[in-house]
Amino acid sequence: MKTSSNIHVNPELDLVLERIVDVPKELVWKAWTAPKHLVKWFVPRPWTTTTCEIDLRPGGVFRTVMRSPEGVDHDSAGCYLEIIEYEKLVWTSALAPGFRPVHLPENAPGLLFTASISLETVKGGTQYTATAIHGNHTARNTHADMGFVDGWGVCLTQLVECITNGEIQ
Repeated sequence: MKTSSNIHVNPELDLVLERIVDVPKELVWKAWTAPKHLVKWFVPRPWTTTTCEIDLRPGGVFRTVMRSPEGVDHDSAGCYLEIIEYEKLVWTSALAPGFRPVHLPENAPGLLFTASISLETVKGGTQYTATAIHGNHTARNTHADMGFVDGWGVCLTQLVECITNGEIQ
């Protein structure tokens, strides 16, 4: 399904990671859209992704369970908003599958944001742009303090390693 969104980055509320990677965008797409691939690279080591559920359609589930080195599981679920094959994925943690609004109990852990991964073929490989859109400064700063740029950057490096090593074809 091809749709189009206009994501306008607000540097006061949003975080962006941009990098050119020396792998084809079609393989980056596979890494993001096949659970068997995503579990290999999705969190910075020594963390692991133990579970991944993907229903690749608007309103479909995007769910992962990440395990800390201490063995604590962190379940994260949301839904896809937009899918343009080989070009863009947009999902949010603010909505559950079927576009059902998420309700976080007061003082509950969790960070509500919308994420976009954009891929474009360029000289030298793929222009990869990851954007995290937040509703307020507190959410943005919390995500930044959690290490968005470094963490998502390490994950991208791991993704590229999986492709380069032939684990994703």
